[in-house]
Amino acid sequence: MILDLHSHSIASDDGRAKVENYCQWIERRRLPLAGLVLTEHRQFDDASDYRALEDRYGLLILKASEVETEYGHVLVFGVNDDLRAAFDFARIDNRLEIVLEAAKRCGAVAVPCHPGRPKVGLCAHWETRGPVPGVTIVETLNGGSREGENELAERYAEREGWRRIGGSDSHIVSHIGRCATRFDDPIRDIDSLVAALGAGRFDACRVAAPDALA
Repeated sequence: MILDLHSHSIASDDGRAKVENYCQWIERRRLPLAGLVLTEHRQFDDASDYRALEDRYGLLILKASEVETEYGHVLVFGVNDDLRAAFDFARIDNRLEIVLEAAKRCGAVAVPCHPGRPKVGLCAHWETRGPVPGVTIVETLNGGSREGENELAERYAEREGWRRIGGSDSHIVSHIGRCATRFDDPIRDIDSLVAALGAGRFDACRVAAPDALA
């Protein structure tokens, strides 16, 4: 089962894609995605309801968040009321250690994203500020990364023993599904996604439309 774990809609301040347009693009391009996770910047969008789109397009549409820390940006899966009370999602200077600890305590999973990216990625800060306990998964395939950034993330993951996810980091419709994560087990909802991430039965992958594979 392949999911794009990192995407942004118009609910993010820099997002330019409507969720229905993502669904239409996946259908039209016949992308082998079973669904996507909306990781809106500095918030958890609990107001939007995508169940009708799930039924119409046969896709799983889940919601998570991308928060900001002094070590770079972090995807948080399994957001709940306890986690939202643990730190301020809107801040741009959360402490990575607090985000990691709070996610674990509240039954969520925190994953540093695009770690090879300067300033907003984990790797550069890992060298200058030192290691932070609690990192177990990082995003090694990011569809918006520049040359060398995913390779740097992969080297760190190999060195530190981190597991790997992938996501498109899409902000426009045509970027959805550039990178994704392949799961060994079916994912039905956010709880099963969090469980699968905790079990480690997944890996980052690149996605190509069937036409491109022919």
